[in-house]
Amino acid sequence: MGSMRTALLTACLAGIVLLPQAEPSTARATAARVAQAKPTIVLVHGAWADGSGWNGVIRRLQADGYTVIAPPDPLRGAIIDGQYMAGLLRAIRGPIVLVGHSYGGAVITNAATGNPSVRALVYVDAFVPDLGESVLQLATARPGSCLGGDPTKVFDIVPAAPEGDADLYIKRELFPGCFASELSVADAAVLASEERPITLSALALPSGVPAWRTIPSWYVLGTADRVVPPAEQRFMAERANARITEVAAMHPAMISHPDVVTDVILDAAREAG
Repeated sequence: MGSMRTALLTACLAGIVLLPQAEPSTARATAARVAQAKPTIVLVHGAWADGSGWNGVIRRLQADGYTVIAPPDPLRGAIIDGQYMAGLLRAIRGPIVLVGHSYGGAVITNAATGNPSVRALVYVDAFVPDLGESVLQLATARPGSCLGGDPTKVFDIVPAAPEGDADLYIKRELFPGCFASELSVADAAVLASEERPITLSALALPSGVPAWRTIPSWYVLGTADRVVPPAEQRFMAERANARITEVAAMHPAMISHPDVVTDVILDAAREAG
């Protein structure tokens, strides 16, 4: 009788122990399903910038439950950098929304080509090249860029590998008014101190087959941009049949207007999901 009572008690205790163990497993499975329902957002910065420019957007997207990646852009050419990003994209499971700012737009245009996981492209004050076009060609197609003119007066030029190439830095005294005049003097000075150079060759190299021919696109157009003239932005966005959102912003709209940029990314993500 005692052994039966002991066996019964052991069985009851086992049930008590086992039941709570099932709950975390169920919770994890539910969380995994929710996470899988949302695409991963990949944010690609442009020249003279780094991933920190996306901080305001990242905080908003993460608060809404999205996985966000803001990888470093090598800044060595649209196809070269596109291949680098394409490798990163292949390592991501599930749908992807790919976002590019400025030169980063040329990178995502190449990186997403042929990848069925990329469901949406979002361009922010960005270059949207067609096959064979270079960033330099698009940047000078229409007047109005503060980076035009004599390059020796716009850039600090530093020799770079391979021999004959050069890294270009926007001159410190030009950076705030050209790149970030919407920001405070202190914030613009910080950006100028952090700028990452792009090679001269990267601006001149042609782009490959554009992903926007087959992937739905969105475009945030900064109407006060002094780096990529708004008229050129509109031409590229309309050619890509992108859904355009205008914002009265200078070049880094994701810094000065992170709410607007985030809303556009979320629109794209809802369709991508």
